[in-house]
Amino acid sequence: MSVQLKISFAKSSSVAASLAIQLKLSGDQPASGSSEADPQGVGTRAAEIAKFSAKTMTVLDVIAPHGSDADRLMVIGLGKPDALIAHDWLRAGGVAAANLKTAKKAVVFLDVPGLEVTAAQAADFALGMLLRSYAFDTYKTAKKDDDKPASVDVKIVMAGHAAAKKAFATSDAIAGGVILARDLVNLPPNVLGPVEFAEKAKELKALGVEVEVLTENEMKKLGMGALLGVAQGSVRPPRLAVMHWNGGKAKDKPVAFVGKGVVFDTGGISIKPGAGMEDMKGDMGGAAAVIGLMHTLAARKAKVNAVGILGLVENMPDGNAQRPGDIVTSMSGQTIEIINTDAEGRLVLADALFYTKERFKPRFMVNLATLTGAIVVALGNVHAGLFSNDDTLAAQLTAAGEVTSEKLWRMPLAKEYDKIIDSRFADMKNSGGRPAGSITAAQFLKRYVGDTPWAHLDIAATAMNSPQTEINTSWASGYGVRLLDELVRANYEG
Repeated sequence: MSVQLKISFAKSSSVAASLAIQLKLSGDQPASGSSEADPQGVGTRAAEIAKFSAKTMTVLDVIAPHGSDADRLMVIGLGKPDALIAHDWLRAGGVAAANLKTAKKAVVFLDVPGLEVTAAQAADFALGMLLRSYAFDTYKTAKKDDDKPASVDVKIVMAGHAAAKKAFATSDAIAGGVILARDLVNLPPNVLGPVEFAEKAKELKALGVEVEVLTENEMKKLGMGALLGVAQGSVRPPRLAVMHWNGGKAKDKPVAFVGKGVVFDTGGISIKPGAGMEDMKGDMGGAAAVIGLMHTLAARKAKVNAVGILGLVENMPDGNAQRPGDIVTSMSGQTIEIINTDAEGRLVLADALFYTKERFKPRFMVNLATLTGAIVVALGNVHAGLFSNDDTLAAQLTAAGEVTSEKLWRMPLAKEYDKIIDSRFADMKNSGGRPAGSITAAQFLKRYVGDTPWAHLDIAATAMNSPQTEINTSWASGYGVRLLDELVRANYEG
């Protein structure tokens, strides 16, 4: 069950809570808040007995002595100070949230002896707590952890509490975006179709986002034959959701983000094997990241003009489904021979990218897509694949990934790969087969972006069935929201 955390910041505390959380560096320095939380030195003695050396993300959890204001004392190890990175503060917050157990009130002492803890680090700690407390159990009728409270009051105590509270407003907005993305990827496909996803985009109007939704008829008039070809086998009609956040100057060109939103992917006529097909409800992870980012930008009142585009379809086998051998005409006028109906995401993105380029003339475009199994083979689930026609944008994205630990690895683009997707019957084919599969998919997309700075993020291994970490135990990770928010904040605001 998800636990709602009510986080506040204060200069001091009387430890009127059932759990006192302290942080400690490796070495002889005491834990944070020792005089308030543990004046009798119980934690110090327990650490000696347990040989607790405060290695990074280790935990010492002890029952408080009689007469203490707290029931439990918990010390989280931070390791050596020179090895600490920004992401470690999120991890520490995640460890704290994971160990709340039945506590209804917790106090965190964040002024760590030997460190000067900044407002940004405090906000990251709080963000880690929020992300770790997420769980998706909407459809479980027998809830687990009945002893766990529905909400926990968390007071973070530090000298710079006022600045930390201000910084936390941004972290809270980021958490909202990540959790929205996780929820959408986790939802079952019978609940979340293209129409329902578009309705989720409309809900961002409450935050000041302008939202348009293009129907099938409107996309036909625009000539989006590539996107519509994917959708024609499903009884659920496609949608193109267009979200605008206008937080910058009126004359500023927007930054643009485009998400693949295949709400379920059977592979179509080129049907996938049955084993594991249930995971294909997550084939809209790119669109989920984009809507989550737009939520975050609006919630924190980002000083930027941004556009988010969601190409929303379902890929199903049917008497009306497109066939291998069909030729479709994209919005750009370029023709595409369908070789494999399971190479559908690039068809959706081709029209969405061209539409974005032509209508908005953006400063750059970044698309996100659970696009290829080939990128999983190449990079596993540690990095997402990065393809770009612009070195500056690629460097900014890579740097943002290092800050947020949503890491990227740049993959090659080269004209030699274009030959693999040349078609004898049309301008191109939608699949070049197994060799260089993720690269040829990117080369396909590149034909629809023109001279606009562009990056393609292949997030097939990072958006769903993701590794369990200190800040995520969900099947859906919400990958991309924090990464792209950092890209915007570091480079394109103000």
